[in-house]
Amino acid sequence: MAGPAFRAAAVRVRVPATSANLGPGFDAFGLALGLYDDVVVRVADSGLSVDIAGEGADTLPRDERHLLVRSLRAAFDRLGGQPRGLEVVCANRIPHGRGLGSSSAAICAGIVAARAVTIGGASALGDDALLALASELEGHPDNVAACLRGNFTVAWTEDGTAHTITLDPSDRVVPVVFVPSTEVLTETARGLLPKTVPLADAAVNAGRAALLVEALTRRPELLLTATEDRLHQDYRASAMPDSAALVAALRAEGVPAVISGAGPTVLALTDEAGAEKLLNFAGPQFAAHRLELDRTGATVLPLDM
Repeated sequence: MAGPAFRAAAVRVRVPATSANLGPGFDAFGLALGLYDDVVVRVADSGLSVDIAGEGADTLPRDERHLLVRSLRAAFDRLGGQPRGLEVVCANRIPHGRGLGSSSAAICAGIVAARAVTIGGASALGDDALLALASELEGHPDNVAACLRGNFTVAWTEDGTAHTITLDPSDRVVPVVFVPSTEVLTETARGLLPKTVPLADAAVNAGRAALLVEALTRRPELLLTATEDRLHQDYRASAMPDSAALVAALRAEGVPAVISGAGPTVLALTDEAGAEKLLNFAGPQFAAHRLELDRTGATVLPLDM
């Protein structure tokens, strides 16, 4: 059986940063943010070339170990076969190890690029299959769902397959991220979680997660209450004490703030006026950035943009 045919021209893919959990939505909620990695992929006659600029340029491997390359390979396998060679250029802006979905961005960029550079790729690997593969590679669907689809996503796994629904967050919501210089590995943060939690805490989180859907999409005035969490943030605080203290300080001022993903970045969900005030709220150990909400998710773009 003949393998797939590939386009001669390079493809460019842009993928957004993401924030998962959003407080009570542990391993379920994701929000796409207007901070992007760009990847250009071209099928070559032979070999593998990887060029990296920006985040991770001094630390990431430039061979088959690179997560984006592994994701390309996994997608090509699903599409029917590997190309003879690959040229990959990465422009990374999403901080690594900070809870902003850098690994999900690499995975999604790789599989979307593989599909785009394969003739008939969209038919062979549809959107649902793309989500399933991304979730399989990442190990959970919350970040990859938001990265692929954009906006606010609710993701879950049923019978071993990832699913998601996409909702439009309110235009009044303005994200501000506080990014520290230190990293926290997801494995480290997850290792601090207990195997069981009190029933009362689980009940509070269930109610807050349901409320957060309404607050984030239609009634942002409810976000402070809706982002209350009792399942994971307190247990992880010892791995990121400065971030935990910043969340507490922001919430004491009435600002809806959470740990972004597994941390240590802090995400505040405010409005236009509040965003400007928050940029100088944290100390020098954090870099504060006002971001837009991403509305498109992973996108194939013209090369000249």
